[in-house]
Amino acid sequence: MAAGPVAMQEPVCLINNEEGGGLSVQQEALEILQQIQQPVVVVTIVGPYRSGKSYLMNRLAGKQTGFALGNTIESKTKGIWMWCVPHPSKEGHTLVLLDTEGLGDVNKGDSKHDTKIFALAILLSSTLVFNSRGTIDNKAIEELQYVTELSNYIKVKSSDEGDNTEFVRFFPNFIWAVRDFTLERKIDSKEVTSDEYLEYALQLKPGRSRNVMEYNLPRECIRNYFPSRRCFTFPVPTHPDNMSRLESLNPDELSRDFLKVAEHFCKYVFMQSKVKSPKDGYEVNGKVLGHLAKMYVDTISSGGMPCLENAVITISELENKAAVEDGTRVYQTGMEQLKQSFPVELTVVSAEHQRLYTMAIQTFMNRCFKDDEGKYLNSLEKDLHQRFDQYLHHNEKASKKICQDLLTSLSAKMTDQLQKGFYAKPGGYKLFSKDMESIVEEYNSQTTKLVKAKDVMEEFLRSKYMEAESIRQADTKLSEQEKQICEERERALLLQQKMEAEEEERRKLEVKMKADRESFEERMKQTEKKSEEERKLKEKEFVKVLESKMREQKQMLEKQEVEEDRRKHKEDQAVQAKQFEQMMENFRSDRKDQDQRHQQSMALMQQQHEQAMAKMQQSRGSSSDVLLAKLVWVFRVVGYLT
Repeated sequence: MAAGPVAMQEPVCLINNEEGGGLSVQQEALEILQQIQQPVVVVTIVGPYRSGKSYLMNRLAGKQTGFALGNTIESKTKGIWMWCVPHPSKEGHTLVLLDTEGLGDVNKGDSKHDTKIFALAILLSSTLVFNSRGTIDNKAIEELQYVTELSNYIKVKSSDEGDNTEFVRFFPNFIWAVRDFTLERKIDSKEVTSDEYLEYALQLKPGRSRNVMEYNLPRECIRNYFPSRRCFTFPVPTHPDNMSRLESLNPDELSRDFLKVAEHFCKYVFMQSKVKSPKDGYEVNGKVLGHLAKMYVDTISSGGMPCLENAVITISELENKAAVEDGTRVYQTGMEQLKQSFPVELTVVSAEHQRLYTMAIQTFMNRCFKDDEGKYLNSLEKDLHQRFDQYLHHNEKASKKICQDLLTSLSAKMTDQLQKGFYAKPGGYKLFSKDMESIVEEYNSQTTKLVKAKDVMEEFLRSKYMEAESIRQADTKLSEQEKQICEERERALLLQQKMEAEEEERRKLEVKMKADRESFEERMKQTEKKSEEERKLKEKEFVKVLESKMREQKQMLEKQEVEEDRRKHKEDQAVQAKQFEQMMENFRSDRKDQDQRHQQSMALMQQQHEQAMAKMQQSRGSSSDVLLAKLVWVFRVVGYLT
């Protein structure tokens, strides 16, 4: 693996627009990605053209210039451009920045081109930044119409089965960057955060009318596909006259508030953006990212739909083959070093085999991905066992040569004497036997730890058996009985040597069986460990999907509860209003009755007064009596009113 990250001095084109509306992956970019063996964090920015996307990407790269910033109404970036830099906060990782061409360029001939670019941005990234200007209003959300068309360009399973909400298992984190934001972030006169502002803009309307469903659709897609959402509202960075040369401005020429938000944005991206992972926690490196880009672009260009599950299978095949190669390389490198010291004891070869076997399996497990049936692990094991047998053979061959050379050296004098007929005389057999015993004794003392030593000695004794018999038969000093005893002794010696050679072979088999048993135990140990890790990752992924669905359902239920509370409140207000109106009606009715009774009383009193006056006139009472009568009438009236 590469020791360090690949640091590019400037961006290169990753995906180019071909004539006729097609797309193609550029070889130069693929060659750069091939060199990156580190895990990659992929941050992609999309949005309307001329909205300042490239400036943010240059900030993430730690540079002032790099991605092209256009200063006209014409879209500057075409296709998707790539810039790979060492990750500023995650050691051993590479940050891959992808700047996409602006969406909504009127000069594009293919109306579906933007959706393809948007789909590729999602497929390749671990964090997706949507860059827009102004506010998050209905028009801005409608600019994200591409999210509603993703199901026509991406599918989870090849069988076309499965809920589109499963996209959450594969889709990147989502950041909405609102540029040139000039409004106060207030909702119902209350100050809110940028994230709360985004969630408010993504609220759904109740109802099932066509207008409501069209309004809700992009919001539902964003909420379902991107459960991890953040928002950053950037104020205007500088005076409008300076906007065309933004990349050349000094920091002191930019708004402090803008720089503060930009710094917060970069820090969040660096800390929260995860390694690109298509599934089950598998971490993509540059090489795999390049392969994914090629596969996705080729599929889309041919009119097909990239399948996320198929991409996972393809990655697993590539990575599992590479994992087998890595494991084999670890084992072979170590055994080749041991081979330089051959011959060694069998136990030494076995112990080193077991040590390197464990390392090879661990290396494989660290890189393998979705080897559910153990196909690639079995392949690695078979290869390691075959190589073990080969190294055993090499060790035996080296040991055998040393033993043969030693015997050749030890028996050189005897061989010379045999050729000269030194033993062809009376008493010659005794001299021959003494020399043989001396050779065997010296040989055994020097080959106690060498494999095949017994086997080589057996071959040597067999080669000398005919010569010993010839010398024995020609020795006139030996009686027939002595000759028979010597022959039996030679045969017994051969038999003993054969048995020792067989015992040596048996020990070899025992050592190999022990190594196989330990290898099996190691495999089971590593397999269980890997299975547990994958189980936890799958559980984590399942919880992520479940939490996303539950969160959306909770929000929907809360919204329904709010709507229900509002409905009940309106009903209560209507009831209270009706009760109040009834109360007022009763009050008005009572007042009317009181007025009628008062008028009747007044009429009766007037009538009584007139009758009294008439009586007084009839009785020709004095004027004082008349005055007194009037006063009495007044007092009565006043007393009534009181």
